[in-house]
Amino acid sequence: MTSNMHFTASHAEPAQAALAALTARYGQTPLERAEVVVALGGDGFMLQTLHATQGRGLPVYGMNRGTVGFLMNVYGADDLPARLDAAELTVINPLRMRATCADGTCHEALAINEVSLLREGPQAAKLRIHVDGRLRMEELVCDGALVATPAGSTAYNYSAHGPILPINSEVLALTAIAPFRPRRWRGALLPKGAEVLVEVLNPERRPVMADADSRSVRHVTRVHIRSADDIRHRLLFDPGHGLDERLLREQFV
Repeated sequence: MTSNMHFTASHAEPAQAALAALTARYGQTPLERAEVVVALGGDGFMLQTLHATQGRGLPVYGMNRGTVGFLMNVYGADDLPARLDAAELTVINPLRMRATCADGTCHEALAINEVSLLREGPQAAKLRIHVDGRLRMEELVCDGALVATPAGSTAYNYSAHGPILPINSEVLALTAIAPFRPRRWRGALLPKGAEVLVEVLNPERRPVMADADSRSVRHVTRVHIRSADDIRHRLLFDPGHGLDERLLREQFV
């Protein structure tokens, strides 16, 4: 693994500087011959890298050259081969979104963090929620709602007052964004295998967009969401600094 590294970086200056330094020191293996991908940037770039390398089965080791770096390891140019050999593996599954629009078109996308539905206009969205074919909420009046994976539970989900999920938990978080009715509803925990269907009520007057890891679809009327268990993203973390530890730590700050 350590002699076959493919480096990739965001366009940010610190990431590009790190790319130049690391490739000069360790070389650059073409992606098709690499055994590991080293991603340099922030969490957003890590998501891009995971989507871009999907299907190759390559583990991805991130080093933070961005801001928060929740999915990244601490940057350091020294002893990178040894760090890779000692790294711990975490496997995560994305969500699969299928969104139907008002014009009848259907769009599919994958989300590693969350699938969110957001109002497009000045009026609150009105959503109807089904879980596994059963109506669970007749009408949710809100700015939006989202379904988050454990890996994404500290991102938009946490900002919307959703729960932080342990990385190995077999659950998803369904979280309301600024709910108006029911006013105090804060969401639900769902089995990982659940299929969520969100219908948009009165989409002409209250348009809604769907977003899967920043891949947006406008004017949706129905959105199906479920875990894509057939897709496995492999992330590498320094010992003692994996996602399980980070998710736990976030709950005590």
